[in-house]
Amino acid sequence: MEYSSNYAWLGGFIMTWRRQVNVRLARRTGIQLRQRDGRIRVIRNPRRELAQPAFIFTSVRSGSTLLRMILDSHPDIYAPHELHLAHINVDFGLPAAENAITALGLDRDELTYMLWDRLLTQALRKSGKSVLVEKTPNLVFIWHRVAACWPDARFIYLLRHPAAILDSWQRARTSQTREEAVASIISYLTYLREARRALPGHTIRYEDLTADPVGETRRLCEFLGVPWDPAMLDYGRHDHGELLPGLGDWREKIRTGTVQQPRPVPDIELPPELQALAADLGY
Repeated sequence: MEYSSNYAWLGGFIMTWRRQVNVRLARRTGIQLRQRDGRIRVIRNPRRELAQPAFIFTSVRSGSTLLRMILDSHPDIYAPHELHLAHINVDFGLPAAENAITALGLDRDELTYMLWDRLLTQALRKSGKSVLVEKTPNLVFIWHRVAACWPDARFIYLLRHPAAILDSWQRARTSQTREEAVASIISYLTYLREARRALPGHTIRYEDLTADPVGETRRLCEFLGVPWDPAMLDYGRHDHGELLPGLGDWREKIRTGTVQQPRPVPDIELPPELQALAADLGY
């Protein structure tokens, strides 16, 4: 049993290392490694319609809906509701279709990336703005695919104290046990740690955003290459679409239209694995 556990850990470590190496290779050299026909092939980074999209990598219950509404209130930034790209994939209805695509030098992943790129490009054009920021929390589980799709993508890491995440999670998802909530948060934060180690980006803490929204949004606008606009902080004056479950937070606090102070971080004992992740995040 111990051997199997160690083997699984080693396999996961190697997979993570391969992802990190490939992402860095693509961003620095313009080429990446893809497995096709059972062989590793070197390909040039595909050309995309959408230039330098930005993605918020974070855990659920960390303030991503607040941040996306603030950003979406900027005249140049389009930050839509959660788009769930992780669950939008191309599939082949029969083997002949897959063979046809393979003969073109493409594969399932590349077709999916082309679909994502077209979808986000069209959404940005329709908005009339120039910068796109996407915030679906579960994107952090496929950070390597996002980076492979858009090698020029920019990344925003939104952090929050794990104890506060757990408290908010249990308030919002009363049907889950504490153990289930802890396991989910550990998964989110583990992938978030992987992404931060592999991909350069801008880090913002939910605690800092709510304490100093002017300063934090100024720094974020600088990272995104747009001038700061005070209208961002009065996000309730702008239309961000209907607030629905599954598309972001829809609860009372987010509906106030202004940045609200969070609950104090609860004084609770975290499991050792979550304590280690909290320390890794600087808490």
